[in-house]
Amino acid sequence: MVDDLYPAATPELGERRKELAPDIEDAFDRFSREVFKAGALDEKTKQLIAVAVAHVTQCPYCIRGHTKLADRKGASSEEVMEAIWVAAEMRAGGAYAHSALALHALNDIKPHTDNGNG
Repeated sequence: MVDDLYPAATPELGERRKELAPDIEDAFDRFSREVFKAGALDEKTKQLIAVAVAHVTQCPYCIRGHTKLADRKGASSEEVMEAIWVAAEMRAGGAYAHSALALHALNDIKPHTDNGNG
């Protein structure tokens, strides 16, 4: 069912993107190659980061592609899953941390009510 939701990433779609904006496509390709080459971080680590971020951005194409690339760069299944759990915790942690906004708003409206009955 998920496969029906998103069209397959085909060479034809890639060519169409390039046809519609060739300079931008080329710039993005160069940027991507530069970002993912080994530097202060090795390529495997960069792909594990990409897997985690792909889960936060919820991009099925990125999840599939970067998981395969992480595997090719030597990441174990356990490392991939741990990266996904880190992403899950960070996303949940963001919601938890942002509760401060709601608590401040409630304090501005009802400064001394904390019994949950409104």
